[in-house]
Amino acid sequence: MNLRQIEYFVHVAESGSFSRASAIMGTTQPAISRQVRALERELDRHLFHRNGRGVLLTDDGTRFLAYAKGILHQLDGARHAVTGSEADLVGKVVVGLPPSVGHVMTVPLVRAFRERYPRAELSVMEALSVTLQERMLAGRVDVAVIHNPVPSMLIEVEPLLSESLCLLTAARSNRTRPVAFSDLARFDLIFPGAPHPLRSLVDAEAARRGVKLKVSLEIDAIPVIMQLVAEGYGHAVVPYNVVRTGMSGAGVVARPIVSPRLGSMVALVTPTRRPPTLLASGVTDLVRQMLHAALATKKPPRKA
Repeated sequence: MNLRQIEYFVHVAESGSFSRASAIMGTTQPAISRQVRALERELDRHLFHRNGRGVLLTDDGTRFLAYAKGILHQLDGARHAVTGSEADLVGKVVVGLPPSVGHVMTVPLVRAFRERYPRAELSVMEALSVTLQERMLAGRVDVAVIHNPVPSMLIEVEPLLSESLCLLTAARSNRTRPVAFSDLARFDLIFPGAPHPLRSLVDAEAARRGVKLKVSLEIDAIPVIMQLVAEGYGHAVVPYNVVRTGMSGAGVVARPIVSPRLGSMVALVTPTRRPPTLLASGVTDLVRQMLHAALATKKPPRKA
């Protein structure tokens, strides 16, 4: 096994075809195919499903990809350690953000990244927390902000903030007083579809207390949920950072949920099975600093 084989494999996996990888790397398709075949023989595993439209990773290929990318990232880091400064760092880092955080952090993050790492590439992936964790485990995300991450030995979780939950309702209701958890049974609720972490948290508490919730709509797009709440189609249970970051908009009001007060954890998550590059470590620190600044600007509503 050599670095050229690993590099060819990663390019084919990321581009989805030998021909596209050939164009990207400026070498012939047969040369890339020979190197990947040699790698598969050495591993005694098929890494790709080949078809007329391109290639798809096998399960073995998916597992190997995470390690292969880690090897190449470490090589870039080793080169930089002896040849350059922070501004000289090259490579690509993928940051995952949930919509409520991406709403306020994406543009400032891009600005700060461009200033600090002018030669590097940044990809910001915005998705629900469950999707971000799945993509991290698949080797497609380097660092992510995740609500209530599912415990796993394959990720490192750094809790940053515990947010209380609130009930969003249309502003025309003029009701802002706290609402007891058991009283949620009286509302038509709009939730993301299971297995969303927030949905799981609320469903579990409802089951413990024998509260039958009325979920009238399941919508995975957070901005759409906010619009539906504002137009009076239902109510939504969300962490207070949705209000804090302004994502809820002017058409809704927030009512603290009490008895009990439920907390939603916001965490910085990184993979444990591949070592971070210098670039990924630097961007992780950048995300941490910006997240603290973005989520510490306002206080949540007072609890009864």
